[in-house]
Amino acid sequence: MRGDTVEIVVDAGGETKTYEVSATRAGRRVEVVNRRGMIEVSELTRGGTAVRTARFMASRVIALVEHPAPRRAAAAEERTGRAAATGERAIPADRERPARREAV
Repeated sequence: MRGDTVEIVVDAGGETKTYEVSATRAGRRVEVVNRRGMIEVSELTRGGTAVRTARFMASRVIALVEHPAPRRAAAAEERTGRAAATGERAIPADRERPARREAV
């Protein structure tokens, strides 16, 4: 999702370097893969095509931190308040519509 970020801290011989890979557009995601001694961080489209890829030797990586983007549910919770987050009814009981009668 747009806004997802992965931060990679790498040992560069006496100092550390920090790299960042982010999902730059809507519908893109960031994926982390660890295989054969390499850590690969890729920004992928909806279809799975890699837009950008960063590769690091696993023995040199000090830290890998994933920062997920705030999701829509969190934004909706802020707008609607506690009722949406806890599953409580948003309409007070005294203002509910009466139950429908079934036709006989």
